[in-house]
Amino acid sequence: MKAFLLAAGNGTRMKPLTDTMPKCLLPIRGIPLLGIWLDLCRRYGIDEVLISTHSHGETVRKYVQSNDRGLAVRVTYEQTLLGSGGTLLENRAWADSEPVFWILYSDVLTNTNLTRVLDFHYLRGQIATIGVYEVSNPKDCGIVTIDESGIVRDFIEKPSNPTSNLAFAGIMIATPAIFDLISPPLPTDIGFHLLPKLVGEMAAYSISDYLTDIGTPEKYVQAQQSWPSLRVGVQRENCAC
Repeated sequence: MKAFLLAAGNGTRMKPLTDTMPKCLLPIRGIPLLGIWLDLCRRYGIDEVLISTHSHGETVRKYVQSNDRGLAVRVTYEQTLLGSGGTLLENRAWADSEPVFWILYSDVLTNTNLTRVLDFHYLRGQIATIGVYEVSNPKDCGIVTIDESGIVRDFIEKPSNPTSNLAFAGIMIATPAIFDLISPPLPTDIGFHLLPKLVGEMAAYSISDYLTDIGTPEKYVQAQQSWPSLRVGVQRENCAC
């Protein structure tokens, strides 16, 4: 299987940590976020990964050269940010022939069982499936309303008056049908522009495993204490970054 691993942001909210290092390489107990994601991909049968970059793109490329975890990894560079949706559209040819593929946000820290998400996706038979989890700050997230069968009936990115605390977790499995729903101009965003178009044709899988987004320095510090690790099958680092 293939996975888009989205890492092309500027990491603005994580400054000064991201002044000299991309957010995806910030270490969690000595292992960069990106390394944790590659370990997770390998564990659950993802063997090809496309990593989008912008800020510190060459640093990411050098890291992957010695830490690819045995995966076929392609690192792309966006001189001008395309947005998360734009990254998918720009690299459509890489995944257009796949029956399904993953879209993963690199600033999410998780040990989610991706096989369960995939099984749920096949069971529901929708265009896409997103992982969701409960949050305490719904105004800062993409908020989901689902029906009794797990189909998304509403999606609003960063609502001013949220109607639930169930948020998009930055984990998504999709079919190539989503590409036709992403339209210029760029940049374009998955949360603001794509997911609302998938309402009624997208399922939501509730994640009970560890998951947090590393969006602020405070959350980064908290994650150092709360992260339970992947425990087994984690490869040693060869990082000089």
